[in-house]
Amino acid sequence: MIFSELYSAYYNTVARVLKAAIDHPLKKDELRALVEENAFGESILNIEPALREERWQLIRADGTTPLEHTPSMPLTTLQKSWLKAVVMDPRIKLFTDELSDYGNVEPLFTSADYCVFDQYSDGDPYTEEGYIRNFRIILKAIKEKIPLSIETRDRRGNLLHRNMMPGYLEYSEKDDKFRLIGTGNRFGNTVNVGRIVRCEMCPENADRMKNHQRTAKSRSLEFELLDTRNALDRVLLHFAHFQKEVEKIGERMYRVVLY
Repeated sequence: MIFSELYSAYYNTVARVLKAAIDHPLKKDELRALVEENAFGESILNIEPALREERWQLIRADGTTPLEHTPSMPLTTLQKSWLKAVVMDPRIKLFTDELSDYGNVEPLFTSADYCVFDQYSDGDPYTEEGYIRNFRIILKAIKEKIPLSIETRDRRGNLLHRNMMPGYLEYSEKDDKFRLIGTGNRFGNTVNVGRIVRCEMCPENADRMKNHQRTAKSRSLEFELLDTRNALDRVLLHFAHFQKEVEKIGERMYRVVLY
């Protein structure tokens, strides 16, 4: 693994403890508070005794540290190379403008290193300013639960206005498009982000939209599958983001229920 969440949490927590110990002798309660704030709930059972009993030889019995300089956690060359590959994805600009080039390291991979097949070529225009603006407004509205006023253009070029309560965004790898899923609109509650011409938040409509908000009913699809050419593995992989049930009903035969 290039990055490890457990590794990062433990090491960054100890770095915080050492930084505080360089500034002043740590008391037991302060050390425990730092661990609880920066690590996992059970980490107090491992990190605090290891430091207090000097098994890690980083904190003395009086709460001071033999270190003279504040510890740092620089990225490795491999980590920088992986991050540089990630920021080269045009979709990253939908989420932030604060992108680092990570020095002179080469990207771990580029788009020339892999081939995407069975994907349409008319994906969303991720680099257009209007698309980025609309996408960020939608993200903000989803997080803050604020209704949206949206204008879209249909296939005939006509403008269609709708108000809706945004729920979440979904990405189709096959279509290479983002879709907004919401509630409360009589024209439909799924909107292709690429078709949005204008998008604004309307906090004044919050109460009215909540009163008309409809709860989506769960639907299921049941089918029988003959496991030839790894069909079962391919189905489970393709529908990995759905809740599902799989039951073997015969030789290479399965009943699959997708929710």
